Amino acid sequence: MATRKNAKPKPAACPDCKGSGEVPTTVLVGRKRRPVGKQSGICLNCLGTGEAPADGE
Repeated sequence: MATRKNAKPKPAACPDCKGSGEVPTTVLVGRKRRPVGKQSGICLNCLGTGEAPADGE
């Protein structure tokens, strides 16, 4: 298979979510706030895109 010469390089993965766009958040319940599990949430660093944000923007 031939490679394209004009192909854009793949953007770097977000360091916080490792490119998935989601991060685990611990779910706390009860008066003592004990952890019972994990819940997936959107990555606030890349806003769910999975790409590393550009510096200076």
